[in-house]
Amino acid sequence: MIFVSAEEVARLLPYEECIPLMRDAMIALSKGRTRQLLRAILDLPEGRAFGSMPGAMLDDGVFGAKLVSVYPENFAKGISSHQGVVALFDGATGAPTAMLDAAEITAIRTAAASAAATDALARPDARSLAVLGYGEQGERHVAAIRCIRNIQRLTVWGRDPAKAEAFAAAHGAAACATVAEAVTEADIVCTVSASPEPILLSEWVADGTHINAVGSSRAGPVEIDNELVARARFFADHEEGVRAQGAEYLNALAAGAIGPEHLLGEIGEVFAGTLQGRVSEGDVTIYKSLGSIVQDLASGRHIVAKLKG
Repeated sequence: MIFVSAEEVARLLPYEECIPLMRDAMIALSKGRTRQLLRAILDLPEGRAFGSMPGAMLDDGVFGAKLVSVYPENFAKGISSHQGVVALFDGATGAPTAMLDAAEITAIRTAAASAAATDALARPDARSLAVLGYGEQGERHVAAIRCIRNIQRLTVWGRDPAKAEAFAAAHGAAACATVAEAVTEADIVCTVSASPEPILLSEWVADGTHINAVGSSRAGPVEIDNELVARARFFADHEEGVRAQGAEYLNALAAGAIGPEHLLGEIGEVFAGTLQGRVSEGDVTIYKSLGSIVQDLASGRHIVAKLKG
């Protein structure tokens, strides 16, 4: 069995390679060439959680699972809030073949998937990016989206002004005192916070904006208000998952702001050209990211293949 460290994952899975990997993986998901179960989440004391995500890639039979803990307090310690492993199994023999660091794979593939979605849904001339949240996913989304758009204006907002200023200094951004200030001129917005309640309101978002809703990965915490969900062309990474666990979709549905048909389909369908993404310059588009095991499996398979030469 191969054991792959976080450092090796970072070296072998650059965004330039991971973004097309995510595009292909999500097309495979939407075309039924993968199998996966909804993530199972075990709540732990003090706001912590343990999750498991099993799945399979039917093209070559590779299957496996991600086992990951979520410890929000880790961010203050300078380490990832997500800790765990991605386990790969051989489709021919059923034997485990690799164990890879899940924190680094999750960090890279989540941002790479958002970048792929942004490439498909944002306006081609989008140049201004707002990031709501200054943690690891904020950093990763800046790096990934800079691979697919020429970002000339970067703004950041976070609850702790000092941390937002530090993020801004590190990434050539402007730290903003309010969310409204951060997003008012943004072409692309990434919500990557741990907020339990909406921080992004429709009234602050200009027509034509694309939004990656990433911070909430389960039913419960919500980053975007119902009015913005209702206003947007709304796409899921995995439709079954978002209908069961996508908090923004579920809240808007429960409030009567949208009907079930408002979820237009999966980003993989947009990538494949079977579902229209942006229809007009003025459309607001939302990509709802919960994260999918096929993204982890595709990343792990790619890394192992590179290691084996």
